[in-house]
Amino acid sequence: MSSISKPAWQKRDTGLTIRMVFSFAILSLLYLIFLSVLAYLGIGFIPIIIIASGMILAQWYFSDKIVMWSSGAKLVSKEQYPQLHELIERIVARNNLPKPRIAVINKNMPNAFATGRGQKSSVVAVTTGLLDILDTEELEGVIAHELTHIRNRDALVLTLASLFSTVAWYLMQFGFYGGLYSGGYGGRDRNGGGAMLIILLVAMLTWVVSFLIIRAISRYREFAADRGSAQMTGKPVKLANALMKISGTMRRIPTKDLREVEGLNAFFIVPALSGSTIGNLFSTHPPIEKRVQKLMEMEASMS
Repeated sequence: MSSISKPAWQKRDTGLTIRMVFSFAILSLLYLIFLSVLAYLGIGFIPIIIIASGMILAQWYFSDKIVMWSSGAKLVSKEQYPQLHELIERIVARNNLPKPRIAVINKNMPNAFATGRGQKSSVVAVTTGLLDILDTEELEGVIAHELTHIRNRDALVLTLASLFSTVAWYLMQFGFYGGLYSGGYGGRDRNGGGAMLIILLVAMLTWVVSFLIIRAISRYREFAADRGSAQMTGKPVKLANALMKISGTMRRIPTKDLREVEGLNAFFIVPALSGSTIGNLFSTHPPIEKRVQKLMEMEASMS
């Protein structure tokens, strides 16, 4: 009896994995060069790393609470939203995942996000606007996308990836205000500004390049979450429909409302861009058109 092979999209995406690994490799090499230059100049960067690490770990530890508070998300019980709870229970049962906490945001803007340090502390939040415009299968695709983020520990990955980017940012700040020398960090060129200039330039280059690479990693992980959603539900076209509905409705949302939540764009399934932000140029998400195209290619491969 001949076996029917699975479509390519149901298997591991080797190309996407290679791109993510390559991005992390470049990022690691960049940070190694950054630290080597600081060490060569005799800068006491260890205290700065400790402080920045503490700050970013605190941000990671409290991120779910911060995001929930910033978005206005409220945890809801099964009695309050029985259909939403039952939908999520079906998805996690089929895919052997723990059930996350569920939150609802009372906003007309259709969107969703996942947050939390790990699977046991995770939260999936949806807006009332999203519940209004999507049918059950489209909502299932969106929820599966967010569950993939939780399963892949994307919040932890991006937090760790941004560690030395944060260090570089603080070095730039301290350098501009003379903190590196007035505080006695002690470079080899105490009497001149040459070492400080090198430090500032290296820190600035590190921050800019890591900023771009981290956003590339974030975009790759969005593609991976779309793919994970298709694998969980077996219905790529439904997530594609949901993305187009969300994007289309977003264009009709008042600019004022979009600006209020732009700080949460990295978490949303579709960024809330007002059209006037530089975030359009350095988005954490791939263009909707490319995401839909890939999902439709998955759907076509099923037939």
